[in-house]
Amino acid sequence: MSALRPAPRLHRLADFVGALGVLVDRTRDEDLILAEGGRLLAGLIARDDWLPDAYAKPDPTRYQQYLLHCDSRERFSVVSFVWGPGQATPIHDHTVWGLVGVLRGAELSQRFARRGDAFAAVGPVHQLERGEVEAVSPTVGDVHQVTNAFDDRVSISIHVYGANIGAVRRSTYDAAGRPKRFVSGYANTTLPNLWDRSKVLTEVAP
Repeated sequence: MSALRPAPRLHRLADFVGALGVLVDRTRDEDLILAEGGRLLAGLIARDDWLPDAYAKPDPTRYQQYLLHCDSRERFSVVSFVWGPGQATPIHDHTVWGLVGVLRGAELSQRFARRGDAFAAVGPVHQLERGEVEAVSPTVGDVHQVTNAFDDRVSISIHVYGANIGAVRRSTYDAAGRPKRFVSGYANTTLPNLWDRSKVLTEVAP
């Protein structure tokens, strides 16, 4: 009989959300938010023992975007992206600042930008490995396409955005750079309970 899987250590996500809330209370400086928020996200994804299985499930037809937390004033949101083997996004934008950190597997990210009348890839494809974090925003580069780096396994990344990203009007782009508006929504209708700390308070943390 196989051993039971340990309960997810959701206090790690709760601590991250709290620290990010303190950061956005303190400053609206995007450069500072991306730098300090990136360090916070790197700390969260350094351990893979906190994401509940319900928010790590792949779908055979398309990648999944699960909401993990949304700030009460919608100043930021935290989501898990779950990529089945070989799954990819269309070319798309965000319109707000964002941070992407790989929790499991790896991702391929290709940036795009307008060059005169053309719409072209910018630089080489970047492979984001387990534990690495990158930033997106209209100020540092906002249009990209993301693909699971693996054809034979699931990858999962944790994304943080400067808005309730599932309710933001954004765009996908065709090969010529023509936009098509969309609102992503979320794959889930329930959220993880980050605030029941009873088990944490009665156990010795590692």
